[in-house]
Amino acid sequence: MNARPAPSVTDIDTVTRLLGRRPNSWFEVVVRSPAGEPVVLRNAPLMDDGTPMPTLFWLCDPRIVVQVSRLEADGGVDRAEAEVDGIELAAAHRRYAVERDADIADDHVGPRPSGGVAGTRAGVKCLHAHYAWHLAGGDDPVGRWVERRLSTLGGGV
Repeated sequence: MNARPAPSVTDIDTVTRLLGRRPNSWFEVVVRSPAGEPVVLRNAPLMDDGTPMPTLFWLCDPRIVVQVSRLEADGGVDRAEAEVDGIELAAAHRRYAVERDADIADDHVGPRPSGGVAGTRAGVKCLHAHYAWHLAGGDDPVGRWVERRLSTLGGGV
């Protein structure tokens, strides 16, 4: 992984509180709320023990996590997959994988994360991961779909 600054003690403590557990690897807060609270994390592609972490961007704002969870529970994964252009989605998965894999050393030996957003190669697996990448500036058609749905419900960032 490219050299990156360690997260601050404050960020580690806050993320531990938000996740309900201590993070298993390096992370960076890449999106914050207006109050400065973490909204989206960028994770290392490998956990401290070497386990692959396919989810590069992680949504950690509890209010937004609940909103996206409700969208998923209401059939959002199937609806997003049906409404988003499949070619555009496949291209997004490839871009995500390239971005994540760029953080793995060329000489890395051992298991590597695979797939695109949330580790999937095709379709939609997790609206949270798509929305997190979108909020972090990723070109994700599913993240845009989630944003539109949340905005009609008065939610989102």
